[in-house]
Amino acid sequence: MNDPLSHKPVIDMRGVSVGAMRDPSTVVVEDVNWTVAPGDYWVIGGLQGSGKSDFLMMTGGLMAPLAGTYCFLGEEMPIFEEDRLAHRLRLGFVFDGGQLFNHLTVSENISLPLQYHHNLDKAEARAEVQRMLDLTELGPWADSTPGAIARNWQKRVGLARALVLRPEVLLLDNPLGGLDLRHRGWWLNFFGQLSRGHEWQGGRPMTLVITANDLRRWGQHARQFAVLKNKRFNVLGGWERVESAETDFVQELLAAEAAGA
Repeated sequence: MNDPLSHKPVIDMRGVSVGAMRDPSTVVVEDVNWTVAPGDYWVIGGLQGSGKSDFLMMTGGLMAPLAGTYCFLGEEMPIFEEDRLAHRLRLGFVFDGGQLFNHLTVSENISLPLQYHHNLDKAEARAEVQRMLDLTELGPWADSTPGAIARNWQKRVGLARALVLRPEVLLLDNPLGGLDLRHRGWWLNFFGQLSRGHEWQGGRPMTLVITANDLRRWGQHARQFAVLKNKRFNVLGGWERVESAETDFVQELLAAEAAGA
């Protein structure tokens, strides 16, 4: 049953070790035991080189864990089989750099998943693409290529492309990185709407897992926090647990914004 609000975990990891994307034999995170429930809003903090992106890509099913088991909505990941694609597409992924196609327009980049996964032509996908353009305020740049727009807007294109398939779970790699204050505020507000259940979702809460270079920006927004340090995945809990933590690696992440990270 395709029930996003069922009681089974969205993400369940047991003894998971993660390899680097550039060298899968190199362990960057090990022995992860972690459960994400439907509707959770997680932020995973870590400094540069801590393995955040590698961990998120494994979580997104782009590579297999080196050890342990990882299940997404009850099925073991990664999922590459064609007959299981519908289950895999219940999860969306937003890359740090957007991973956009520069020879395509903004609209064409957003339309691509609908054409590829749902076998729609451009005309058939147009209404849903327009909905995404309106939702992310990208309408004025619909016919521009990614190279012609600022990074603030490029990152929104990556978000719109991930949302167009209407996933139940969204993974985002460092979404606030490189954004100015106004755009950062837009993303934080939008995440809150998704987490609570945006009207575009029919009021259904979306499960969010986000990586960040600092934690302080997320204090009044995310509900669960974890950190990566020295290959260990450390679950902290709510924001009050983050603020009261006295370990050096948590204090580094709380000070990161002041240092310009």
